[in-house]
Amino acid sequence: MAAVLAVAAVSCSPKQTKAEKYGWKLAMQSYTFHKVSFEEALDKTAGLGIKYIEAFPGHRLGGKWGDQVFGYGMDEQTRKEILDLASSKGVKIVGSGVFVPSDSSEWEKEFEFAKAMGLEYISAEPPMADWDLVEKLSDKYGIAVSVHNHPKPSTYWTPDSLLSAVSSRSSRLGSCADVGHWKRCGLDHLDCLRKLDGRIISLHFKDIAPEDAEGGPHDVIWGTGVLDVPSMLRILKDQGFKGYFAIEYEYNWDNSVPDIKKCIEYFNSEFESMK
Repeated sequence: MAAVLAVAAVSCSPKQTKAEKYGWKLAMQSYTFHKVSFEEALDKTAGLGIKYIEAFPGHRLGGKWGDQVFGYGMDEQTRKEILDLASSKGVKIVGSGVFVPSDSSEWEKEFEFAKAMGLEYISAEPPMADWDLVEKLSDKYGIAVSVHNHPKPSTYWTPDSLLSAVSSRSSRLGSCADVGHWKRCGLDHLDCLRKLDGRIISLHFKDIAPEDAEGGPHDVIWGTGVLDVPSMLRILKDQGFKGYFAIEYEYNWDNSVPDIKKCIEYFNSEFESMK
């Protein structure tokens, strides 16, 4: 009987896409669902068939945890319960961000939290003065730091700023490439990806509307906007990138799931067609 159940379990497991087999993992940036609780965001993520989530600090937990928020302030019991909750839905919390410390004393707390939660990376925007400390803690805890590029005047709005900070440092320090923000800042998103060859830890992947669209250059279904999504995927594959494409869909907030489904379908279809 045990053998029969084991076979049944295997036959019912979701089939891996070619992208997943290659090492490209779609994740959800929980800010996509910030208007609902983290518990509900996990439900939406699981419903989309996404197995990974990047949690943003400050996301209200909801459920039995009420207005408590995701972050290093969670006590040990809450941390365990949230990990168990995610696991029960077939979702793994792989990262957290974007973390922007109010002072350097917060870094140790954030890394300790990331380690306790089994996270692979912290998406952050470290002050330039903190890099020695950040590198030391990244090595101590074995946690990567994936630097996000908010639009200017953020320090890291251009890849050149990040590369000047990390080019001589640990390979655990690299980019959380938000391809939409580059375009919004007037940068060539393809050139930005090329510049960061070997330093991309994760991505906030998206496509955006034209500047003159109603509502401005907001997120759109992948493949329908002004970003050259097929070329971005080709560049990343040529670079040998393996890791997380976090979906941060910042539009149609109250009914984004149908749009995100189409993004996922497009992503898998594009990978299938790549030679």
